[in-house]
Amino acid sequence: MPSPDETFSQLCEHARQTGLLTSTLGILNWDEETYLPRDGRAHRAEQTALLAGMIHQRQTAPEVGRWLDELSAEPLAEDPHSTSGCVIRQLKRQFDKKTKLPQKLVEELTRTASLAQQAWFDARKADDFSAFQPWLEKTIALKQQEAAAVGVTDVAYDALLDDYEPGESTENVAKVLSGLREQLTPLVEKIVESKRKAPREILSRSYPVDQQAEFGKQAAAGIGFDFNAGRLDVTAHPFCGGGGPRDVRMTTRYDAGEFAGGFFSILHEAGHGIYEQGLPADQFGLPTGEAVSLGIHESQSRMWENLVGRSRAYWEHTLPKLQQQFESARGVGLDEFYFAVNDSRPSLIRTESDEATYNLHIIVRFELEQSLLTGDLPVGDLPAAWNEKYQTYLGVAPPTNANGVMQDVHWSAGLFGYFPTYALGNLYAAQFFDQAEADLGDLSEQFRRGEFAPLRDWLRDNIHRHGQRYSAAQLVERVTGKPLSHEPLMRRLNEKFSDLYDLP
Repeated sequence: MPSPDETFSQLCEHARQTGLLTSTLGILNWDEETYLPRDGRAHRAEQTALLAGMIHQRQTAPEVGRWLDELSAEPLAEDPHSTSGCVIRQLKRQFDKKTKLPQKLVEELTRTASLAQQAWFDARKADDFSAFQPWLEKTIALKQQEAAAVGVTDVAYDALLDDYEPGESTENVAKVLSGLREQLTPLVEKIVESKRKAPREILSRSYPVDQQAEFGKQAAAGIGFDFNAGRLDVTAHPFCGGGGPRDVRMTTRYDAGEFAGGFFSILHEAGHGIYEQGLPADQFGLPTGEAVSLGIHESQSRMWENLVGRSRAYWEHTLPKLQQQFESARGVGLDEFYFAVNDSRPSLIRTESDEATYNLHIIVRFELEQSLLTGDLPVGDLPAAWNEKYQTYLGVAPPTNANGVMQDVHWSAGLFGYFPTYALGNLYAAQFFDQAEADLGDLSEQFRRGEFAPLRDWLRDNIHRHGQRYSAAQLVERVTGKPLSHEPLMRRLNEKFSDLYDLP
């Protein structure tokens, strides 16, 4: 009979090999969103469905259950935050959940996601929700089956949320977002009523795409993204994925008549990429080498995009470089440019929204997808429900479904439960940033000098290297000494926008 150490080695080797298959699936998904020929979609759907089935088989193999049962009673599992304890705890959690899912359902979810994303892309381009509706209905039916099979609680949405934010509940997220909305709404109303308007037109001049791509790549490298272990490409909906910490694939999109969208998308995805590159490569395939949650992941992207990239100090350092690269930016003053990149106004598009209004976009989606999952909201009524909530929360109504209910790829990809992690990420980011500044000193002064390595290294030491040793809630308390709170974010938003818009 093998010793506990030998059994643990078998478990780790099995997990590492499963991780290799998962990373292969990641590369196929990246290729599907970037370079795959249109007519290759159906074949790719079969490829990804097969791989997803193989991964599921490995994750739910009987020997994995035996190994975990044996190891759970051994000293190796006693310290839940040790390498062995984390691996055993998290793989058992994964095993218990995955064994509840039929392999055929896993394969069909993957196949449908691949085909539904192409249908979404075509329908959005044609502004034809009716063409996408059958695919969304099928996706929701499959996600309902998944939630019923997993049965984390008697709330179906909990089962899907748990995939992205382990241990979190719909009730708690609803409470957090409701409190956030109560404080955000009056701030946004004051901004709308302010007579001061940001010179947004500065960002809507001629910014050639090839120059944007080069400038964005330099900016990503400047904050710490390693292009020897990653790359940047173009897609319809920006994301960060890839095959592991030494093969990180970022994507963005450009508009020659608009600078901010492409640039801040790059900073955002670079934040995700820096997290991936900061995970311990020697733990690849194991929970100790994987991100703890999407909310924590999002905290890294939002920190680099907003708390760094939209700071005045960042542009004190970066504006001269921008003006050297783009003729259209020459002659623009720092105050003007800083105000322009922090323009706040209710808008239609989530990915182009500002810090003050962004979380309201998330609340719309969070509320709607719960209603879709319970069946209280028929898919055919979704566009009208979307428009009504946008009018209520943001005071704007989409003129088209392409700029409304069909703007995000998430639902076509089956990512129900994903959206609230964006808002949680904003909260985590502000709280982490406050602690980083307390530990490192004046971050603004460092940014003015173009010094971003201290913050990146602090994040690597305090967050990235731990993998899944701690839950998101535990990590926040470990790093900051306090539970998650909306106060750091609201304090920053109130201070920044009160100054910019001369608010009472």
